[in-house]
Amino acid sequence: MTDVTTRRLDLAGTRTFATPGAGQTRRRALADFGLGWLQELWREACAGRRHEGVALAAVGSLARGDGGPLSDYDLVLVHHPRGLSGKEVGAFADKLWYPIWDAGVRLDHSVRTVADCRAVAADDLSAAVGLLDLTHVAGDADVVNAARSTVAHDWRANARTRLGEMQESVVQRHARQGDLAHLIEPDLKEAHGGLRDMSVLRALTAAWLTDRPHGEVDDAYERILDVRDAIHVVTGRGRDRLTRDDQDACAALLGYTDADDLLTDLSTSARTIAYAVDGTLRRAMQSQRARTLRVGPRRPQLAPLGYGLYRHDGEAVLGPSADLASDPIIPLRAAVVAARGGIPLSPTTLKNLAAQAPPMPEPWPEVARNLFADLLAAGPGLVTVWEGLDLAGVVERWIPEWQAVRSRPQRNAVHRHTVDRHLIETVVAASGMVRDVSRPDLLMLAAVLHDIGKVPGSRDHSATGAELADTVLQRIGIGDADRVTVVRLVREHLTLVDLATRRDPEDPATIAALSDAVDGSLTTLDLLRALTEADASAAGPKAWSDWRAGLVQRLYTACRTALTAQAATEGPLAVEPMETLTLPDDALDRVASGESYVTVASLGGAHRIDIIDRDRAGLFADTAGLLAAHGFVVRSAIVRTVDGLAVNEWWVESPGGETPLPAVISRDLTRVASGDRSPLGKLQRRRPVGVRSPGSGSVDSTRAMVISSASDTATVIEVRATDRTGLLQDIGITLARASLSVRSAHIATYAGQTLDTFYVTEFGGGQLAPARAAQAVAMIIDTCDGA
Repeated sequence: MTDVTTRRLDLAGTRTFATPGAGQTRRRALADFGLGWLQELWREACAGRRHEGVALAAVGSLARGDGGPLSDYDLVLVHHPRGLSGKEVGAFADKLWYPIWDAGVRLDHSVRTVADCRAVAADDLSAAVGLLDLTHVAGDADVVNAARSTVAHDWRANARTRLGEMQESVVQRHARQGDLAHLIEPDLKEAHGGLRDMSVLRALTAAWLTDRPHGEVDDAYERILDVRDAIHVVTGRGRDRLTRDDQDACAALLGYTDADDLLTDLSTSARTIAYAVDGTLRRAMQSQRARTLRVGPRRPQLAPLGYGLYRHDGEAVLGPSADLASDPIIPLRAAVVAARGGIPLSPTTLKNLAAQAPPMPEPWPEVARNLFADLLAAGPGLVTVWEGLDLAGVVERWIPEWQAVRSRPQRNAVHRHTVDRHLIETVVAASGMVRDVSRPDLLMLAAVLHDIGKVPGSRDHSATGAELADTVLQRIGIGDADRVTVVRLVREHLTLVDLATRRDPEDPATIAALSDAVDGSLTTLDLLRALTEADASAAGPKAWSDWRAGLVQRLYTACRTALTAQAATEGPLAVEPMETLTLPDDALDRVASGESYVTVASLGGAHRIDIIDRDRAGLFADTAGLLAAHGFVVRSAIVRTVDGLAVNEWWVESPGGETPLPAVISRDLTRVASGDRSPLGKLQRRRPVGVRSPGSGSVDSTRAMVISSASDTATVIEVRATDRTGLLQDIGITLARASLSVRSAHIATYAGQTLDTFYVTEFGGGQLAPARAAQAVAMIIDTCDGA
């Protein structure tokens, strides 16, 4: 080991690594030593002669003063062409480079004029970003200043044309190197969220397109640099990759209890930088597009998204009317809107949500529970939104147990993500299976909680997770029966795949074991089947091969067949509930006079609307259409027809914050019944255009089927579809066009999916013939799928 290398390692030391804030001091000392040594080599190379127009400059970590104990030196010999001749410059450069090589220091070197620097920066994006840090070391400072100012000027002037190139380069690098936050053996420099991304942030700022985040981002950068320094000391080499073999030693040097704690901190830091570079690059692109397309003064373009949120420059922002201080549900509303729209929440909005929104009451109000399920079912858009909420501290306020699994590594060759990211990837995968189950909301809850028990010290994460999940669900306010189901799913989330791969899937004992795990419930079995696939596919290709999928399907099918046969022997399916209704005293008089009787009761952000009216063809469609036209979202409904009267109960939410007015709804229903369709006009404007529906792109088409034996007097049709504005009206119109009477309907919306059951008859009564029922099912599917 050379004297220079020994000196650099001595300066790094070992005793100060675990001291907070010592890293900056250490790296400054290393930089001062490096610069001083290079200046000494410069004087020796000059041999007393003064070289006008020639200078030694540094780029990279030496220029920034953040190099590690054994980082390489990136040096540029800059000269004016009117000074030394090319031969003289080459000979002088050799006098500089050879002593550095002889000292065992890794060197990246070049010899360039100011014009050369400008040309290289114009042709090579990486060189341009590096030359922005060009720093004088020795010699003629004017030539270095000239080169640096020229490159910086060109960088700002050509930002519009180079920004797309930079974005493409960053995306390709991230795809090639992966996410530092989720890798067990990460490259601290090149991976997404690594040291190279901080250079991107600095370059974007130098282009004067946007500012970059500070504070937490700078702290995260320093923590990654500390780990990089520890790698150098432990290995004795200038490496940037943290391998498994070196993790324990690096953790001990940095003062961590074990390597998992080190990886957790490293993951958190990488996530902070990754989120910052993604957002800053996105805002720079938006800023550049605004400059390019602007004609005259630029005014903020705010497109309403609902719940007081607006789209602005590719991000969701809170409007001025949002009442953050008094509404604990606003963070959930904002998250749902952003995730469904596939856009991130702006950093300012996230900061305000975290700082100003009050804590959620316990148990959560029903509207909050519904919104949480909607958020989890939003599909791929959830990932970025959840990451922002988590980094801002909002997720931990909803689920305090989340803190223990945040950024926790998984030392398992099957898993490719940290525990928390795996949970979210499982949720996204499960959102593509919502049509396979009757309770997608319970599937989403099980997906986000199934590995919540992977906390330090847990020996059986499934059992620990079941206990933690029970606590979380009680806090949220999930009903006892549903809570028992989700807790069971968390406890048994590995049972199906374990039985399928380790035992004979067709053995009666294996089937009985699975039946016991789901407590003999077909609903729970379907949920466990979907959770199993979502969990395994989110873990990685090693966890969900065709072989595993085939075995799981065989066992699931065999168990479902057995449970179905058992249910058939225990009695007929439940029939339509027919209850005796007590009507308000003045309701019949109002209806007899030709008006609709409407009452509204508000509770916890939701509204119950009771409507009594004369039954008529299309009443269901008109009522659903009017509610949608007024901007209300139907959560559930029970629609019944008794003795010629339609007695309907609707539970709705209002994204715009309006309270339903009984007189307005009654008036509009009366006008529509008389043939005036104008009250429905607003509905067409409210239908989403170009906005992805919840879960779209990841789910199958609508599923509709006839439930045989569910009723002796009506044909029962069950519909599972993605909820959207105007869906219920479209289904109602379709049933009316098919000349069918809706005797009753039971509407429920879970996690962005509608599960609707319609009891329909021919006009005048009577069940539908098989051909008529098949035609009605086909028409409903076409309607829901927009055919």
